[in-house]
Amino acid sequence: MKRPKADDPVQVPPPKVSDYTYVFPVKNCRVTYESRLLVLPKTTIWAGRGCSFVSPVNGVVDEVNTKNQWKPSTDRGADREGRFVTVIGDDGVRYLGGHLDRVTPGIAPGTRVSAGQLLGQVGNSGNARSTASNLYFAISWKTSPSLWWVRRGMVKPWNYLDAWLNGNRTLSPKDEMRSVMNQTGAAPKCVTLCASKPGAKPKPTEKPPKPDDEHITVGG
Repeated sequence: MKRPKADDPVQVPPPKVSDYTYVFPVKNCRVTYESRLLVLPKTTIWAGRGCSFVSPVNGVVDEVNTKNQWKPSTDRGADREGRFVTVIGDDGVRYLGGHLDRVTPGIAPGTRVSAGQLLGQVGNSGNARSTASNLYFAISWKTSPSLWWVRRGMVKPWNYLDAWLNGNRTLSPKDEMRSVMNQTGAAPKCVTLCASKPGAKPKPTEKPPKPDDEHITVGG
């Protein structure tokens, strides 16, 4: 007796948990990243040179640095991310992508961007120049450029990266960002890796991890 043919499984999308739609910030490339705190609440997304860094959400470009000004002899904190772009999302959150090889022409402060729009190419500018190419990715809130230590990361990003990569594209860091900002204040003092150290050899970005498996991003 033959068993009746089963229907195809129904694909149920993850529940919508916010009014915003996100994409993983590196598009169409193999990536690896660690989901743990390593000095600062940011993550290093290891990807090939030239891979696309895209806006994770609809928003407006805030800061753009097209010049790689970091020098080992000065190790200025404001220069460590090298070429970078920050976006203030429609969710009110600031997103930073640093260590870029180049910034996309036309990307400038005040430019309106959409989730998945190309902002630059992955590289190893800044204090990552002796490492493999990677994207320095950080979540924070809008501040003046003088408070550079805020833009380099205040909210642990990996839970959101995991969600956006694995299909839950509405998980938002908005509430966690507000919670952290309420705890630290909108303009907290720098407490980690703050001072320049002329003549000292800076600590390079960590080496790529060796995960059990790699991720392939297909954002858009």
